[in-house]
Amino acid sequence: MFVGSLDNLSSLIRQYGLCGKSTSEAMLVIEAYRTLRDRGPYPADQVLKDLNGSFAFVIYDNKTGSVFAAQSYDGRVPLFWGVACDGSAVICDDLNVMKSGCGKSFAPFPNGCMFSSEGGLKSFERPMNKMKAVPRVDSEGTMCGSFFKVDSCTKISTMPRVGSSADWTSWEDSHK
Repeated sequence: MFVGSLDNLSSLIRQYGLCGKSTSEAMLVIEAYRTLRDRGPYPADQVLKDLNGSFAFVIYDNKTGSVFAAQSYDGRVPLFWGVACDGSAVICDDLNVMKSGCGKSFAPFPNGCMFSSEGGLKSFERPMNKMKAVPRVDSEGTMCGSFFKVDSCTKISTMPRVGSSADWTSWEDSHK
């Protein structure tokens, strides 16, 4: 599934060697995915950075049984993901399908992110920042579960460190 448009489609067609073929945005994204999967030295986030435009897509790879999905930075093209009542993952661009299939257990797909079965959710804007804790917000905007942040400025007093040259005799005497 590909929804949206790519502003640089013609240059990407030349880059992937698809000249002479009538290539749509969907076919280009499939070809780019195949290149990444089979023979590409480029990381997925770099390929996605090359896509200029507003888009959202989902690719199911029948060969590997994996899913690859992404949404552009601007988020103009809607994409949702959630969990169906049978526990399966659902990724779709149709709000009504999501409501009927997932109830309240769905949320907008994060802008500028990609998802793969193997690697999970990752920002392709900042690929080094793998998103390990994304708060889950249901379709009504209510946060589900907990979201924890680490405050690096908070200091907890702990046992003082002592070196190997410390005098342990007083400890030994008090613990006999």
